[in-house]
Amino acid sequence: MKISRIAQLGAVAAVAALTLAGCAANEGTTGGDASEAPESMLAGEIAGGGASSQEVAVNAWVAGFQTANPDVTITYDPAGSGAGRESFQAGAFPFAGSDRAFEVEEIEAGPFDGCVEGTGIIELPTYISPIAVIFHIEGVDALNLSPEVIAGLFAGTITNWNDPAIAALNEGVELPDLAVTPVHRADDSGTTENFTDYLFQAAGDVWTYEPDGVWPGTPVAGEAAQGTSGVVSAVAGGNGTIGYADASRAAEEGLATAAVQVGDEFVEYSPEAAAAIVDASPFAEGREEGDLAIELDRTSTEAGVYPIVLVSYMIACQEYVDTEAAPIVKGFLEYLASAEGQDAAAAAAGNAPISDTLRDQVNAAIELIVAE
Repeated sequence: MKISRIAQLGAVAAVAALTLAGCAANEGTTGGDASEAPESMLAGEIAGGGASSQEVAVNAWVAGFQTANPDVTITYDPAGSGAGRESFQAGAFPFAGSDRAFEVEEIEAGPFDGCVEGTGIIELPTYISPIAVIFHIEGVDALNLSPEVIAGLFAGTITNWNDPAIAALNEGVELPDLAVTPVHRADDSGTTENFTDYLFQAAGDVWTYEPDGVWPGTPVAGEAAQGTSGVVSAVAGGNGTIGYADASRAAEEGLATAAVQVGDEFVEYSPEAAAAIVDASPFAEGREEGDLAIELDRTSTEAGVYPIVLVSYMIACQEYVDTEAAPIVKGFLEYLASAEGQDAAAAAAGNAPISDTLRDQVNAAIELIVAE
């Protein structure tokens, strides 16, 4: 029997709270309200990178953290999840953002050059956001789409916007005789892996490809674009285009988005609907302490749940070869996991703040970082 993540977290909340209480005075970090924090002793520069989906949120986190820690400089390269994981594993980045956790096999194979040999990594689900199905069809502002239709549009089995399968879901909408141009990520992307995981789970009869961060090749049709920004630009600049992107970026550009069929209703994306499916999903099995990978259930039919969601992770070492980077990484992670940090990201990016229960678990994982 699978136990929901919230039930699992409830069992450890008291322990985590005690652990954090003992560490509340950790010097030079800003885990609470930055305006009330003592004068920071942190100084130095670190550079991270990875998921472009997190870019807006990371910018907000960096701004807030650097305000409280004026002698710290943090940069983030939104080159994509795959690039972020590779750079972190090679020791080029002391932290990475990724729209998927490392696979257990990847962790076991190692090595992680920036981490002290024999120590583990932590993976923190600190960014939760719906993935919007975005489209641009002149004269059409809204569509209802089922999992099977979405899969068909991206698999190339539905090639025209006036297809009867689309029309049946959108009574009263004048659909044009217009070719479908699906747009997908060209880079190795956690957003792609989350999106294809949804297609595979919810419409496996149509989308027969295993979930992957790399888009399938021929015969899957479509136009490739680099990064979230590239997909958004390609969809916005065409007519008859459809793509997928972190919802915050879709909102920024004012793109039309589809309501997705869940059971008998069509659900529009929202932070609340994204958070609902995460709270109901269990942790992945076979993980070490501090590795908080979540196994999302894309087939839920609960009311108000939006199933196309990404949980983006911050990844760090438990013990660093570069001991000077460790306290900065730890402090930054404490800030972004705090209520203040989560609210700052939500205001900037429109993502769903993590729950208080999940925050307890995240903070307990951050305490595993050796930063003396």
